[in-house]
Amino acid sequence: MLSEEFGFISEDEVKEAIGSGEIVEEYSNDRPYPSCLVYGKTKRSRPLHVVCAPVIGEELLVIITVYQPDPNRWIDFKWRKK
Repeated sequence: MLSEEFGFISEDEVKEAIGSGEIVEEYSNDRPYPSCLVYGKTKRSRPLHVVCAPVIGEELLVIITVYQPDPNRWIDFKWRKK
């Protein structure tokens, strides 16, 4: 995966971020599955946002997008700056 501003994001980094992450926003009206924004850090403390949708009953997690959040747009990478 490529992020133009912050560089390559590996599959392992995505897994690390999800594994250490917490849900910071929920999008219950998304279709076909409700989704959420997960904030987590990699083993190297790289902050990542993962927008994903768990498919209940199928043990499946759909990854919609992954990016390194811009610190100028987020407070502690959890709250959007106004």
